[in-house]
Amino acid sequence: YVRFHLISPLIQQSAENIVLFDTFVNILSHNLGEPAYEADVAQLEYKLVAGEYGLIIRVKGFNHKLPLLFQLIIDYLSDFSFTPAVFEMITEQLKKTYYNILIKPETLAKDVRLLILEHGRWSMIDKYQTLMKGLSIDALSAFVAAFKAQLFVEGLVQGNFTS
Repeated sequence: YVRFHLISPLIQQSAENIVLFDTFVNILSHNLGEPAYEADVAQLEYKLVAGEYGLIIRVKGFNHKLPLLFQLIIDYLSDFSFTPAVFEMITEQLKKTYYNILIKPETLAKDVRLLILEHGRWSMIDKYQTLMKGLSIDALSAFVAAFKAQLFVEGLVQGNFTS
């Protein structure tokens, strides 16, 4: 079991940064779909989560091939690229996701409660409005470069691994 949290102070600076981060993580997951398929067949699991303060990478499975899967994810992260078509597809999916959160009373109430309790939190309404105004491909590219330049890493490795 390998878990790394790539923390960046950049994410919480604005609602636009949060939306750009969500877009980035979704595109990265989309890009990994085909190359990581063989790992899935070999009973290796991975998950990319857009956490509140950074990207969480979770990988688990048999230890002899786990480093290869983790390296694949890191390679795709470091050489991040996307096409305009994928960008449009992911932003449309995010619009639907944000909208679906807003129309459910229980999730909207939770979001409003957390907005009141947490300092510096951006509401789902702010994120949805930012996304509806439109994001640019250049803004995403600039955000990803800045994100990779301002990273702090926390990691945990459990299992049959040598130090």
